[in-house]
Parts: sequence; C-alpha cells; structure tokens
Amino acid sequence: MPKTAIYARVSTDKQTEANQLLALTQWANSRGWEIHEVYQEADTSWKAGHQKELARLKTDAQHRKFDTVLVWALDRMSREGALVTLSLVDQLKAYGCRLISYQEPWTEAPGAAGEVMYAIAGWVAKMESQRRSERTKAGLARLKAQGKTLGRPKGSVDRKRRKRRNYYVNH
Repeated sequence: MPKTAIYARVSTDKQTEANQLLALTQWANSRGWEIHEVYQEADTSWKAGHQKELARLKTDAQHRKFDTVLVWALDRMSREGALVTLSLVDQLKAYGCRLISYQEPWTEAPGAAGEVMYAIAGWVAKMESQRRSERTKAGLARLKAQGKTLGRPKGSVDRKRRKRRNYYVNH
C-alpha cells in the first residue's frame, strides 16, 4: 500500500484548504493509499518566501516517509516556472517519490511525455501568476490616478498580531 503525503496551499485568506483536503483524502482512500501526513501552507507564504510546509515535505520525502505526494494542482506546488517545477519533480523522484496532481491526471504518465507536460504546466502557472500580479498593480495604479486613498487610513494602527520571519511583531 503506497504511503501518501498531501500538500495543500491556497492563494488568499479568502480561500480554504478544506475543499482540496476533502477531495485529495477521498481520492487517496479510493485507491487504498495510506495517508502519512497532510502539509498545509499558509496563504501568504509563497510570495513571502516562507514555504515551511513544502520544506518539511521535502525533508520527509528525503527520509522516505512516503512515496507519493498528492496535490490539488501543480500550481499549488510552484508558480516559479518550468525549471523550478521540473526541479521539484526531479528532487522528489530522487527521493523515490512521485508527484500526482488531482487536476492534471497526466502527472501519472511515465517518461519524457510526462516531463514535457510538467514543464508546460510550470510555465503556464508562472505566466498566470505574473498576469495576476500585473492586473493587481494596474488596478491599484488606476485607483491611485483617480485620487482614491489606498491602504489603511492615516493614523490607524494595525492591532492584529502577525507572524513574520519566525517571530511575532505588534504594530
């Protein structure tokens, strides 16, 4: 029975990993796979560069705690482009692990065809991430040009405790 890890990540605080986790858990169970661990990444971790759960997943894969990683979609693993995506797939493969995406069934295809598809998917994820960022920046620039005030009102204080670089700060 394959030992499986599930990796879930959402892009915004308005989304939840629950939908991903439910589908992936049911998928693993329907195949008779044992779920070793679930790795859930915080919503802002990717842009901030703090992918602790992904790093922990890689370490556990290196120690051969599981042989399959299930993700909702490849862009949940990386939006850094084809090279980073292929590097991640190769790294997991070197640890005796395969990466399977719920949304991209071709990830189970062996050989060179699968590698080409990983590269294309990585490139598409990177392009979409860049487009989304450009649209956001353009929208903010338009609002600013219209004289709209962006951000928190002057003089207000952020009272929410936020985690940054392994320590908590209060504003």
